[in-house]
Amino acid sequence: MKIRQASVAEAVTVLTRIQEFANPADAVGLELRLKGRQPLILVAEKEGLLVGVKIGYRLSETCFYSWLGGVAPEGRCNGVAQALLEAQEGWAAELDYEELRVKSRNRFPAMLRLLLRNGYQIEHMEKKDGIEDYRLHFVKSLAIK
Repeated sequence: MKIRQASVAEAVTVLTRIQEFANPADAVGLELRLKGRQPLILVAEKEGLLVGVKIGYRLSETCFYSWLGGVAPEGRCNGVAQALLEAQEGWAAELDYEELRVKSRNRFPAMLRLLLRNGYQIEHMEKKDGIEDYRLHFVKSLAIK
């Protein structure tokens, strides 16, 4: 498996195959969200197929926000999400970011487990429509290894 930086179009090819996203982001939506934010778009490629994506952007000089990511069904249970997370953290640390922030929802228990397993801490819960849509806000200090 290869993790590499990618284009918005490549990110969209993965995002459209992730059925859990009710409204997958399209290229225009991604471009609008990322414009002027110093983004990082990573993809996981296995045997020529894009199987995962992780997108984030700068919130401040010291904080990087991991905004959107996922693994397509054919890439699951193969360490793709872990590899993308590690690559994003490494990149952020190299650029001297001090912390990473990410939000997830109760409806994505695999993501919640991944974040907790990797030292992210819950700092806030945002109540939304139903309990499955409650958003958990996580933070991880990059100074702590």
